Amino acid sequence: MDDVLKFIQRRRSIRQYQKGAEVSEGQVETLLRAAMSAPSAGNQQPWHFIVVRDRAKLEAIMQIHPYAGMLKTASLAVVVCGDLSNESFNRYWAQDCAAATQNLLLAAANSGLGTCWCGVHPRPEREEGFRKLFALPGNIAPFAVIAVGVPAEQKAPADYYDPARIHSETW
Repeated sequence: MDDVLKFIQRRRSIRQYQKGAEVSEGQVETLLRAAMSAPSAGNQQPWHFIVVRDRAKLEAIMQIHPYAGMLKTASLAVVVCGDLSNESFNRYWAQDCAAATQNLLLAAANSGLGTCWCGVHPRPEREEGFRKLFALPGNIAPFAVIAVGVPAEQKAPADYYDPARIHSETW
């Protein structure tokens, strides 16, 4: 159990990448397989993913999202989206996409890659920008954009455990 906790604590948001470093198609497939292995409400699996390597599109994302500047050196981005057209469990798509996103982040860390999760949903101006940039159908909601690349920075593990945030039986 300690090994899992130590691994999770080593996963950090990386904002500096080795410019021009390659992330292979096989590595991307591994990340997406991990993402699609996430739990989802009623096993609906509402997620869709857009892999973005095109520099012009990465630049456009940085214009839409004020905190996505790390895409300047990232090898690629993954845009996580939710399909709202088939919701048996209304509004759970965001939780499902969050679980998929976390799986992707952990798989990347395990592969020696760095990532940074930038939220799109629930900011309407970001959602609209992503809808336009990627020509998303009306039933597809952009959830997040994840920068992916070979890290150019190392961060110490983080332990955010805080017993003051734990409550037993009631608040």
